[in-house]
Amino acid sequence: MAESKVRRYAAGGALGMLCVALVLCAELSGDESNRPNGGEKAEPAKESDAEHRVSVAVARDRAKLMHQIYASTLRVMHQRYFHGDNAPVPARAMEDVFSEIAWRSKVEARWISANVQPMGVNHEPRSEFEKRAAKEISAGKDEYESVEKGYYRRAGAIPLGAGCIGCHAGFLGMAPKTPRYAGLVISMPVNDE
Repeated sequence: MAESKVRRYAAGGALGMLCVALVLCAELSGDESNRPNGGEKAEPAKESDAEHRVSVAVARDRAKLMHQIYASTLRVMHQRYFHGDNAPVPARAMEDVFSEIAWRSKVEARWISANVQPMGVNHEPRSEFEKRAAKEISAGKDEYESVEKGYYRRAGAIPLGAGCIGCHAGFLGMAPKTPRYAGLVISMPVNDE
């Protein structure tokens, strides 16, 4: 019972820190009553993102901070809550957070596979940027970035530890000889410079 309370407090604290950090990162617009589907989860709006555009320097700073926030939240969720017994997979739960942030700030985030099998078709690198980023991360780079067509894109490495490899690479019975990575791609609109 006491352990359950500690877990709830830890979850509340982690979510509180995530919310505070995201408020610092993104300019929040609108309230829940204006949200499509009466507050239900929705795809990011396809409207103009002109008011959300920032300089490349600001985008770079925000993307690095958001990467740290998302990666830390994923790690804490894995350590505290996911134990394989029908609990939701933390990376999948994080996709709901990505959707919420994209809806509010026009900053998009998504997982890609780098040098492991993707956990789903949605994690396969799609664009030329993502394919190049997966190669760079696989080669040991911490990050890969690009500015084109009005967007700053940053892909950062997400190291997969021994506990992750069982699902992501299949049971190997031993640690892999080379480090395994997924990637986190963050894209945000920028002003032309």
